[in-house]
Amino acid sequence: MSSFFSMLGMASPKFLRAKGIVGMNLRNVNYIARNNPRHLYPNVDDKYKTKLLCAKHDIAVPELLGVCRVQGHISELKEFLSQYRCFVIKPAQGSGGKGILVISGRDGEYYLKPNGKRVTHDELCRHVSNILSGLFSLGGKPDVALIEDQIKFTDDFEGFSYEGVPDIRVIVYKGFPVMAMTRLSTSNSDGKANLHQGAVGVGIDITTGEALRAVQFDRPIELHPDTGKPLSTLKIPYWQDVMLLAARGYEVSQMGYLGVDIVLDEQRGPLLLELNARPGLAIQIANGEGLVPRLNFVDKCPQNLSPQERVDRILEYWN
Repeated sequence: MSSFFSMLGMASPKFLRAKGIVGMNLRNVNYIARNNPRHLYPNVDDKYKTKLLCAKHDIAVPELLGVCRVQGHISELKEFLSQYRCFVIKPAQGSGGKGILVISGRDGEYYLKPNGKRVTHDELCRHVSNILSGLFSLGGKPDVALIEDQIKFTDDFEGFSYEGVPDIRVIVYKGFPVMAMTRLSTSNSDGKANLHQGAVGVGIDITTGEALRAVQFDRPIELHPDTGKPLSTLKIPYWQDVMLLAARGYEVSQMGYLGVDIVLDEQRGPLLLELNARPGLAIQIANGEGLVPRLNFVDKCPQNLSPQERVDRILEYWN
């Protein structure tokens, strides 16, 4: 495992190309620019619009409890939130996990974050006000705050994630799911499945849903840093359903190079969390493999297949 990471750290561009690694420039020019029409970006950059599109395609998403659109709505939050013990507040146009506030319980008048830290109602209101003013949005544009039901993840992730909900990132190219990883929250990431903030990334075998290798801050690890759980024992349940849901993200977005984020709810199963038109490249480090061979395979496949047929092609080729 360590050899792959050490190779990346000291390798020349020529060596990386030989290993099939997609770098930032290659991703931006060959895959994003050629496959993601600019006029479609708002459909994935705005999580509210994504939810509406998913509803049209009968794709399950986390339940939307409410939308706070203007500063005047903030005065209504206390009464509105009184009926919910657990919820998530996020900017519709946020990125990289910024601006997401996870509330996992109550302590009298206080809201509780997954790490047990108490949040006052005034602090929550200031957070929502910051969302509306565009503090967390792409380009600093005014935004809206989405209030969602909190995911209750399956027991299959017990011990693999710390104080937060794990998610699954799948790279989908021309409708074919080609590479996957799961992102597991840690104390460093404050209960968020965000690699830049310290979440663990676990590469996932695209055919079986089983763990391949794991990284934190781009360094290989074997045990979850908070729970001590062996990360190699992780296996994603409902893997065929996860792959199909990821493939259907192409029909929702009409984008040829896409990151599809999926969560597993204990009652509803796989849910599409969000879509990303500029998915990061750390998934290659988590998998110990470059994306280029998989993308080249897709380029040779018929482009008129159904989502299930696209999944079947991938599973047949890599089995």
